[in-house]
Amino acid sequence: MADKITKKSENISSWYNDVVLAAKLAEHGPARGTIIIRPYGYAIWEIIQRYLDAKIKSFGVDNAYFPLFIPNSLLQKEKSHVEGFSPELAVVTHGGGEELAEPLVVRPTSETIMYDAYSHWISSYRDLPLKINQWNNVVRWEKRPYLFLRGTEFLWQEGHTAHATHEDAIDMTKKALDAYVDTYQNQMALFGYAGRKSESEKFAGAAVTYTYETLMPDGKIVQSCTSHDLGQNFAKAFDIKFQDQNSENQYVWQTSWGLSTRSIGVLILAHGDDNGLVLPPAVAPYQVVIVPIHGKDGDHEKIGQLSQRVFEVLETSSLRVKVDSTENSTGWKFNEADLQGIPLRIEIGKTEIETEKVKVVVRWPETRDVFNFGISELAQEVEKLLDTMQKDLLRAHKDWTLANTREVGTYDEFKEIMSTVRGFIKAYWCEEAECEAKIKEETKATVRVLPFDEEVETEGKCVQCGNKAFRRWLFGQSY
Repeated sequence: MADKITKKSENISSWYNDVVLAAKLAEHGPARGTIIIRPYGYAIWEIIQRYLDAKIKSFGVDNAYFPLFIPNSLLQKEKSHVEGFSPELAVVTHGGGEELAEPLVVRPTSETIMYDAYSHWISSYRDLPLKINQWNNVVRWEKRPYLFLRGTEFLWQEGHTAHATHEDAIDMTKKALDAYVDTYQNQMALFGYAGRKSESEKFAGAAVTYTYETLMPDGKIVQSCTSHDLGQNFAKAFDIKFQDQNSENQYVWQTSWGLSTRSIGVLILAHGDDNGLVLPPAVAPYQVVIVPIHGKDGDHEKIGQLSQRVFEVLETSSLRVKVDSTENSTGWKFNEADLQGIPLRIEIGKTEIETEKVKVVVRWPETRDVFNFGISELAQEVEKLLDTMQKDLLRAHKDWTLANTREVGTYDEFKEIMSTVRGFIKAYWCEEAECEAKIKEETKATVRVLPFDEEVETEGKCVQCGNKAFRRWLFGQSY
């Protein structure tokens, strides 16, 4: 309950863990870094999954599944890829009581095992484009596990495509990123910055990595998804060739892109308050909870009948609704609804029986707007309230993010902000690795993203070294 939750303003890390556990979203698994996603948390993931899966399929992408275990020899084929993932790998050396002839890597990502298959499947331009996505789990040996945000094992989708031209591949990476931005903004009500990563921050083995970065209430930033232009790096490593229309052999151009259950952690951090979750209606497992309020005057049956009537009216309108018919007190039910972040609460008691108007309480903002609607207008008005709440949450997060995006011209300003309020800092950077490393060492800030609207060159001075710079990048401290 809310009285057992640390206040968000006092300790956001403790608050976050308290909410995840108390709202029954997830709990720690018996193996370090693993989590058990409970039904309520998994329901949020299913909603995100359904929405994003439809968008992915609209690009002509098919779902498939590839094995969890990857022969170590496959992982070794792309040098920068294996170097990037080596510290995070889980490796199986024994099976069936015997030492394996070749170690098996537990899937950290599927480029290598999928592209081995692609090399057999692709031989002609007629086989292209090849577009496959899979919803699966991956394992990366995380040293600092954090429920949903960082884990040894997590769920995600990973798309992998092969194209005849680089232009088609780049177009695919942009489409994937656009799908992610749409999902974050229109489903999870989360504003962020889309653009490309620096060379040191890009995916191991990629030519270019695109990202969507979101700001959290403690001033830290989460890399919320990525989309990679792989160029021909993996094609050459795995010998994925096709015969073009001129009967000449060419290497394919490839992409990979993914969004994970980290998105649920971002959702919790960004919108929650001292009372628990605040879920945008689009991803709430229940958008409305009906709370029968039974007094001592014998109206139980009538209250129950009206509650069921309201449930049927709303369910017919395809709203996700439940009736809290538990034996708990009314106060407990109110607190539980707040903790679970259910957007609207409908109260039905003696007054509602007499007036045939029900009381509707909005979960957010904390002013708790209250409305009274007749049954005939209820479904329409509830849909309006949910739509307003969805838009207001996105607007609030956007306004807050913009207010905490600061442009600086000097390194002293940069260091002062990073040692206090943090957030996004926009600054010119010379794009030299030495400056990037020094900034990280001295401020713990990394280059998060070059927003698409900053790609046009303008002349300035690097915030760290003072040399000429031509783009303003966004910096911040990450989770």
